[in-house]
Amino acid sequence: MKHWKRSLSLLLAGAMVLSLAACGKKGDEEVKGSAAPGGNDPASAVTYRMLYASEVETMNYLTTTTFENLRIPANVVDTLIEYDRYGVAQPSLAEKWESNADASEWTFHIRKGVKWVDKTGAEVAEVKAQDWVDAAYYILDANNDSGSEYNWDVAQVTNAHNYFEYTAYLLKLETATDGVDENGQPAKLDEDGEVIKEVAPVAKEDIGVKATDDYTLVFTLDAPCPYFLSMLCWSAFMPVNGDFLAKCGDKFGTDADNLLYCGPYVLSDFQPQVQQVLSKNAAYWDKDKVYIDTIQRTYNAEASTLSTTMFLQGEVDEATISSNLLSSLMASYPDQIRCSRPDTSYSYWYLFNFDPNFDAEYEPENWKKAVNNENFRLSIVHALDRVNALQVYDSEEPEALVSNTITPLSFASASKDYAYYGGLDKYTDGDTFDAAKALEYKQKAMAELSAEGATFPVKVYVRYNPTTANWADECQLVEQQLENTLGADYIDVIVEAGPDTGFLGAIRRAGKYGLMKCNWGADFADASAFIVDPFKEGSSYSFIFKSEDPETQAYYQEYLDLVATALKITNDEEARYETFAKAEAILLDHGFAIPIHTSSREYSFSKLNPFEGQYAPFGFANYRFKGQHLLDKAMGMEEFQAAYDQWLTERDAALAAS
Repeated sequence: MKHWKRSLSLLLAGAMVLSLAACGKKGDEEVKGSAAPGGNDPASAVTYRMLYASEVETMNYLTTTTFENLRIPANVVDTLIEYDRYGVAQPSLAEKWESNADASEWTFHIRKGVKWVDKTGAEVAEVKAQDWVDAAYYILDANNDSGSEYNWDVAQVTNAHNYFEYTAYLLKLETATDGVDENGQPAKLDEDGEVIKEVAPVAKEDIGVKATDDYTLVFTLDAPCPYFLSMLCWSAFMPVNGDFLAKCGDKFGTDADNLLYCGPYVLSDFQPQVQQVLSKNAAYWDKDKVYIDTIQRTYNAEASTLSTTMFLQGEVDEATISSNLLSSLMASYPDQIRCSRPDTSYSYWYLFNFDPNFDAEYEPENWKKAVNNENFRLSIVHALDRVNALQVYDSEEPEALVSNTITPLSFASASKDYAYYGGLDKYTDGDTFDAAKALEYKQKAMAELSAEGATFPVKVYVRYNPTTANWADECQLVEQQLENTLGADYIDVIVEAGPDTGFLGAIRRAGKYGLMKCNWGADFADASAFIVDPFKEGSSYSFIFKSEDPETQAYYQEYLDLVATALKITNDEEARYETFAKAEAILLDHGFAIPIHTSSREYSFSKLNPFEGQYAPFGFANYRFKGQHLLDKAMGMEEFQAAYDQWLTERDAALAAS
């Protein structure tokens, strides 16, 4: 493990540069000496078997924005570009591309002859430039309730935001009632009795995405966006066949029959809570780079506990190892267990919920008083021993997992790492755990809250997804540690499991928690990727915008103003990063979020070499199986370290050549 952090900051920070690699360059993805058993011979098809415990909520990639829901679409629908195993942008459905001098107009030349096929592999249509236009019309229509309009807004695609606002306005009018405004003039009112502000008409044809012919796609932006290319390996910019989408209607993405495929695999079998089977797409334009013929995912609600046994019995090819079993299994199988590669594509933080919608027994009204008190929040911030909590994921070196900022260290940089701008350095180079300081904030909070009529102990309602490995154990450690530090006279931490399926919709989005670990994955390579969408007005993360407390709203408005300013800075990277960092510092300084870790370093049995697959610290490149081989046996730590060192050296060369 001694080389673990070698060049990591440089490599991940270089992702933005790599995403802008020279157009048209296509590297050889094949890794020598790693040929899969049987190769591409149909007589010896290669199958990769794994378990899963959380069922997808939808495969409609035009509306969903969660990684779990995008695992299948990422492997069955290609994007304009893709990233090779070093994180360098390569042609995919676009053979080449170019931008104008200030990166405000991007032109993509679509690969000819690529086919949309159904789950049997039968050809349905050709992939054309209009497929991205049709996807945009759908995503940016408020009637379709897509979360992906945000990406178009961030990219400042001409009229994307305006069209979405206009369709949202029309949608409100459908249920509007007649009334009057504050001046007594006739007005339309929404369901809350608020005046609906008129929005100027915008035609979908005015959106800045055009198919100038069958194979030429042009995006026009209102401002320069040098990181636009990095946004394209995400659901917001995936294509769809418009005729098929119209035919499916609301059923699009609900099963294997209501999807079309133009990627490495087709979803040949989809049985919820039974199995998901991805089969190699025989019509795929780049099929020679697809080495695993079948991905077989079998549902098992107890996957996190059973997969290790099933791997040792030869029934699956992958098994994540829980921390409590790691030492004993390492002793018995030292040459078959490896850790996961460094990954900053996900950031995790504990969030306070400002709009509690949980049962009366957990005292939501008392919680509202507590959560709007800054001293209460900061007492929790400084009482949380994150290293202690992270032992459940890595008993060997839990401190290596800790992340001190919402935007991970080494994710983005200008003249220095983003995590050192705007006052974030005190977090990046520090540790918020401080028991003495936590008790100081406790005393202040108790005095202030008692004056407001709050009662003690405050019930802190903590929820977790039971299908996520080790999360329950983490919550138990957090409960014990917070109560021991702050005292049972102050808080009563109540830990409770959520449902096995639909956890996000039932718990986080419904606001049925008080304090909970949440996460966000970066969609593109920019400082805005982590701190805008989860905290914006209308977000289902923490619901700060719903707070009626003047002090909370004042700090939140300060954050919003800084974000709005930063988004408009497109020609000065230093100023942009400084302003975004100041906005993030508002969230941390006032205890709205408690960063804890990035994508956890997991240990597993796995017959995949993680350095063969596509890579990027944003988007869903890391979820794709294209380019990976099935190994004869699981990779051990020595083999992993050697592969990692080789990857670092080769990636340095790839960076220099791009």
